[in-house]
Amino acid sequence: IGEWRAQVGNDDLESRLREQIAELSEAGLSPDEAFLIAAKRSGTLDAPAFVTTSTPPGPLQPPEEPATSTRSLGAAARNVDFLTMAGFACAAAVAIKVPELFGLQLEDFDQFYPRNFSLLVLPFLAGYLAWRRRLKNWPLIAVPFAAAAALINAYPFAGGSGRSTLTSGPHWSDTEVLAALHVPILLWLVVGLAHAGGDWRSHDARMRFVHFTGEWLIYYGLIALGGGIFAGSTAGIFAAIGLNVGEFIGLWLVPCGAAGAVVVAAWLAESRQGALERLAPVLTRLFTPLFAAMLIAFLGAMVLTGRGIDVDRGVLIFFDVLLALILALVIYSIAVRDPDAPPGLFDGLQLALVAAALLVDLLVLGAIVSRLSDFGTTPNRVAALGENLVLLVNLAWSAWLYFGFWRGRRTFAALERWQTAFAPVYVVWLAAVVAVFPPVFGFA
Repeated sequence: IGEWRAQVGNDDLESRLREQIAELSEAGLSPDEAFLIAAKRSGTLDAPAFVTTSTPPGPLQPPEEPATSTRSLGAAARNVDFLTMAGFACAAAVAIKVPELFGLQLEDFDQFYPRNFSLLVLPFLAGYLAWRRRLKNWPLIAVPFAAAAALINAYPFAGGSGRSTLTSGPHWSDTEVLAALHVPILLWLVVGLAHAGGDWRSHDARMRFVHFTGEWLIYYGLIALGGGIFAGSTAGIFAAIGLNVGEFIGLWLVPCGAAGAVVVAAWLAESRQGALERLAPVLTRLFTPLFAAMLIAFLGAMVLTGRGIDVDRGVLIFFDVLLALILALVIYSIAVRDPDAPPGLFDGLQLALVAAALLVDLLVLGAIVSRLSDFGTTPNRVAALGENLVLLVNLAWSAWLYFGFWRGRRTFAALERWQTAFAPVYVVWLAAVVAVFPPVFGFA
């Protein structure tokens, strides 16, 4: 590491290098193997000190040892990891069906499952990641899950038991809908604590969680696509002999598979680190100009037609999801970008996307304020106002930092650190919507 430091001289990279060496060593690799793989992942293995072919034996070269020792140890560690993952995945799949023992039927889609689906699944994902990180301070993870479960199930929401959709059903109160929509996002950030090994204050740990989230989404999407093909094939092959297995697929295969896949996708993202390093940047470079063009076209259509945004509950939810999705795309693009590369065309597209999203956010905020002044406050309008203000702050400062980087007056690291430093704001706001809004608005 000392020789590597002399060649690279980057404190952030060294911190990341040491953490990856520790993880790889726990997985069964020798220290030398762990160092070489971690250095390769960091993109610094091509430094002159490490590419000479006639370097005499030294600390950077693995010592001679039996060929099967580290390999067999690594295989044993991988088997343990796979079996542990399978155990957590099966537990998540079973947990989805446990409420049926108490008369809560998944097919009824009553209040319980939409409010508690993330509480039934994400604890197992957090548990698996905590096991991988050898997290000792487990209450750091358990307490938020327990508190969320207690609040969302103990609050006397005004809605009664019914069978309706989450966003439009007459039996759902506004605060109940808001809590059901926000608690999964809040708990996903709690999963980030497990992924960081409890070191959530670390900038590098937060950026690694952004990497993990992006890769998890890609793997989960691929699993869902394969699962859809498998479910269709299952229905078709049994239909050929006159058996209808639609109920089994809808009530067992799909929900249990979706729950277990949450852990399986995390295992793939963790154990196949680097497998998507080429695919993820391609996806961001594909969707960034598409979203930028869409927002610019939308703004142009508003100017040409003179039409404003009709802000009802469905429209508010749509715009909040859209802006959050765009911000997530921006953050992930930042995470996968080489921080030492000079500004280029793609950075200009990123700046255009952030600027367009900022203008759309301002228009939505104007429409929300107008509705508040005309029709008064409701939980949905106040929540939309707060969420758009949070997004506005992030987008505005991100645009300013991107502009400074584009002009060569700021470093890319400042943009990275702004995104990770802003993460606690999301946690505070999400917790407020889940825990504070219901009693403040009388659970209506």
